[in-house]
Amino acid sequence: MDPERDPNPDRYQKVCLTQNQLDFPGQPYSVSVLKVGYCVPQPGGASKADGTITLIRGPQDILVDTGGPWDRDFLLQTLKQRGLDPGDIRLVVGTHGHSDHIGNLNLFPSALTIVGYDVSEGDVYLANQLAEGQPYPVDEQVSVIPTPGHTGQDVSVQVKGTSAGTVLVAGDLFERCSDDDTWRDLSLNAEAQEVSRQKALNVADVIIPGHGLPFRVVRSP
Repeated sequence: MDPERDPNPDRYQKVCLTQNQLDFPGQPYSVSVLKVGYCVPQPGGASKADGTITLIRGPQDILVDTGGPWDRDFLLQTLKQRGLDPGDIRLVVGTHGHSDHIGNLNLFPSALTIVGYDVSEGDVYLANQLAEGQPYPVDEQVSVIPTPGHTGQDVSVQVKGTSAGTVLVAGDLFERCSDDDTWRDLSLNAEAQEVSRQKALNVADVIIPGHGLPFRVVRSP
């Protein structure tokens, strides 16, 4: 048996949420999905895809993934509807370097930026231990954690203390609620991603995937 595989996968039940269940209030942080990502196969082997965009509000306003460049106007308008300008965002996290997840980084030049394992303030790159498997703490409630597999440097953002418990904004660690084994076809390292997925299922109460609606994680005793 592969030692990295969960010997009892049935202990996790994923409960898919709906379009009306995109907000997770909490103290000191709340989490809201601004846009639900998608990935739709097209003729000839192409795919139509966009990444999920998530806003974390609290002592620091944090944006996780910015969508593709085509999302620019949507993103600016949606932030404005919530009383925010790009300059109000203190941290922008790109869960990985694909264009449908980091296409609008240039809207936030004053924010601390994390893309994969790179942490930067402007053109100054800061030391961190993400590549060594250690989290990058934002504060006591929020941390950026390495979750490699889909690419070599994927990260997720963990938020504790919401009304739903611990929320993990996971990028493409999970494609969608019911991704079964389809995620493997898009994985650079399926073995590493499976390890990252199991760790996520162990700690998160809600997971926000990269190309679909959030889902709850129900763990059996």
